[in-house]
Amino acid sequence: MKIQFESNIVKSLLSTTLLVVLFFGTTVIAKSQDQSVLKSHADKLRNSKDYTIQTADLLPEEKYNFRPVEDEMSFKQQLLHIGENIFWLTSTYIREEPNPIKDNRPKADEMSKEEVIDFVTSAYEYAINGIESSIGTDLSKEFKWSGGTLTKYQFLNLIQDHQTHHRAQLMVYLRLNQINPPKYIGW
Repeated sequence: MKIQFESNIVKSLLSTTLLVVLFFGTTVIAKSQDQSVLKSHADKLRNSKDYTIQTADLLPEEKYNFRPVEDEMSFKQQLLHIGENIFWLTSTYIREEPNPIKDNRPKADEMSKEEVIDFVTSAYEYAINGIESSIGTDLSKEFKWSGGTLTKYQFLNLIQDHQTHHRAQLMVYLRLNQINPPKYIGW
């Protein structure tokens, strides 16, 4: 009876030890994967910034108010929308801090081409710095969003997808003005 009792204690200790090792090992792996995801998103945004700025540089300033149809945003408004969205999603859901431009949103009709490009550049840099400073954070953290929830990981994807969508519209605007877009920068 004593041998069986000690055997049960040993089994219990081994099981507990295994569970602890699995829990902490899984946590370490998840954090390592989160760091890898954050690094890859920061790297991708660097390239996206370069690609977007190259696109913005190509259209002459006198055409910055071009829009293919009345219902669409102008070239300038598309760029500002990209920047505003990057600031908002990064501040609110990645950095978890107030949106730095909430009370001072840019006004397209008051901005030059250079000011628009500076604003978009600062949005990308804010996001890149915010993502890099989030290394070590849990990307599975959830936030309420449109009747459901999204994780930080999903917000990283949303930032990427949204700016890509609007930059693609800028490519069409360039082509409608007989300007070839810059060579694609994908990674």
